[in-house]
Amino acid sequence: MNSGGPRGTAQGLRNSALALLGALLDRSLVQIADAAADAQCFDRETIRAAADVWDNNTFPLFRAATAGTRSGRERRARAALEWMADLGEERRAWMSEQATAAGQSLDGLLAPRKPSAPRRDYRGLVMAPVMPLTAHTAQSLAADYDLPSAQVRHLQVERVGSSRLVGRLELAVTRSYPVDDGTSPETATLAVRLRDLTEVRFDSQDARGAVLRARADGVSIALGDRGTLRAATADLHPDDDHWHLSSAGRRADATTPPRDTRPARVLPAQKGDLSVDALAAATVLHRAMLQVRLGSSAGYAGQVPVREFTRAFTGAGEAILAAGDHYLPHRREAAFRHLVETWVRRGGPALASWFTGVLTDTGHRPDLLTGLRDEDRPHPTVGTPQKPAANPDAKPAAAFGPIEVELRMASYTSAHTRYGADHDASALVHLAVPPYPRNAEDDPWRLRAMHAANPARFKLRTEAFHGTSGPPVAVDDNAVRRVVLHDGALDITRGEG
Repeated sequence: MNSGGPRGTAQGLRNSALALLGALLDRSLVQIADAAADAQCFDRETIRAAADVWDNNTFPLFRAATAGTRSGRERRARAALEWMADLGEERRAWMSEQATAAGQSLDGLLAPRKPSAPRRDYRGLVMAPVMPLTAHTAQSLAADYDLPSAQVRHLQVERVGSSRLVGRLELAVTRSYPVDDGTSPETATLAVRLRDLTEVRFDSQDARGAVLRARADGVSIALGDRGTLRAATADLHPDDDHWHLSSAGRRADATTPPRDTRPARVLPAQKGDLSVDALAAATVLHRAMLQVRLGSSAGYAGQVPVREFTRAFTGAGEAILAAGDHYLPHRREAAFRHLVETWVRRGGPALASWFTGVLTDTGHRPDLLTGLRDEDRPHPTVGTPQKPAANPDAKPAAAFGPIEVELRMASYTSAHTRYGADHDASALVHLAVPPYPRNAEDDPWRLRAMHAANPARFKLRTEAFHGTSGPPVAVDDNAVRRVVLHDGALDITRGEG
């Protein structure tokens, strides 16, 4: 007869689907913590990818952990892993890498990988795939789009970790193929993702025209008369509602099966309602991962206390499995209640308002805030939990004075119209800045963002990412009109107004 204690053992769970699911959550938190530890090695893409896994997988994890039988837990965990892996090759590779890092394996837990295939949209029209930049791809795109008249709509170059440069480019391109009568005159967009950039040379005043090339030693994209991007590899995706009418689209249409003959996507086990405290724990963790993902977006970088979130939820995967392993419902509920209180306590003053908002407005469990000391409790008026939690370390740029900085990301967006909406030109820069005050030598560097509305000119060269530079401001005619780094390797001239 079961005494009401835990239903399984660590050895029994070690090579199970459920154990792997919990380990992937803990590996995600480790990855996020490492990527956000210091602005000089900040890795937004790793943070985004790791947090994004748990958008659709947090509740399946809790449902698997709380199933009534061991076989039920395993069945739900396998379904959750299949759902997780079904997103694509990159997700499946991530799962394999993190399972290995956790001392586990995906072997035998997933169905054989299905070959990737072209897709059709809800209308049954073939969709443009993501494709590597090869000589054949470049030739095909040059036949379907007027690349000599292409206009740079967006360029972003970013340091990933401590050494690599990656980039994103969007080109507004005019179609060379005929389209149906009544088609919107709006141009298509060619999205390019570049990895391991070796050369960047761009001037927003020389941003018309593009030439795509692929050679044995890498890829290059010529922009305008003098601009260029060189990288090890690049992927492209035409964002074009009429791609099915292009030459490449017609060829794909001839070999892509009808939409209703494609196998349905795997779905995770959705049955099994969570108990009150388990639901509160799942809701808090899910919202935390959404906040962390928000903190990895370019516009919110440095504003969300990512490090505080990872500190609060460290070891959550193992703890969730341990809480769900209790046989008696009241003991299982007590374990989840204690788990949430532990997360709240670890979050401390930095996350007090955020926890209060989620548990009061969403989880409906304000009583779980007992982990907060009285002096840490926020004012009763709570902001909406969807807003990013304020980073307690964020300080106004003026507080730092003349310091050295390191460029982490620079992006430019041209003025354009898309989907009927007008967008102004803009520039965004991410800088790693030393700890404040200056004598806090053991503190990590922090990420700061600088925005420029309607820049008159944006110039960027690879050298802007080479180490630290002096203060990122130049003064013209007694007014701050330019942002300059590394002797002009980054040079943003602010527009009027």
